[in-house]
Amino acid sequence: MAGSAREILLSGAAELGVPLDDCQLDALDAFTALLLEWNARFNLTRVTDPSEIAVKHYLDSLSLLPLVEVKPGSAVIDIGAGAGFPGIPLKIARPDLKMTMLDSVRKKLTFLEAIVRELRLADVKLIHGRAEDFARGKSHRERFDLAVSRAVAGLNVLAELCMPFCRLGGSFAAYKGPDPDEEINEAAKAISALGGEVEAVHRFVLPHSDSHRTLVVIRKLRRTPASYPRKAGVPERNPL
Repeated sequence: MAGSAREILLSGAAELGVPLDDCQLDALDAFTALLLEWNARFNLTRVTDPSEIAVKHYLDSLSLLPLVEVKPGSAVIDIGAGAGFPGIPLKIARPDLKMTMLDSVRKKLTFLEAIVRELRLADVKLIHGRAEDFARGKSHRERFDLAVSRAVAGLNVLAELCMPFCRLGGSFAAYKGPDPDEEINEAAKAISALGGEVEAVHRFVLPHSDSHRTLVVIRKLRRTPASYPRKAGVPERNPL
């Protein structure tokens, strides 16, 4: 990986078709500094080289933008937001987005609160809790144009956790590895039961790497039955 992390990020984002200006690059630089500072205490990421962070976290997060139509001002929710991926890079690249970030681990929300404050990000809502609980509330259920997740879970599990948040006609985008075909097949029943249909499977190689990635996009065609998501922990223990 030749060049500084900033140079890698700038050229890699351009290759993806996501232009970044100096202010956005400055924000991502500041994000990296804070991530590494907090990581010493909280173990937020195993990736600690700034150039690798630029590729494996930032470019991976931004890869969605040229592949999925995200209209100006869209309401987006990041399920299992963790250390802020993909939500924070997406918000930096697209300040117009109304971003909600949900995670069940308090220390991660504490970190995200610091990021939002230090980077002065507007229209970002942070929720500490489980998707199974918040997807049932009227203020969140079927309220979002786009749900995203890079969480490490099977697509059948992620679909149950994320699809209830999507409005009718909205989408759920799951960031996956190089070979998700078996996972997609196993999730077909769940996706249909939750009111969705696989709209696209985008395969690509991240710039400045040999990392093969896939973005699975599911369109919400029907309302999700009221019985989903099931109680906390059930989707993981007993996937649809």
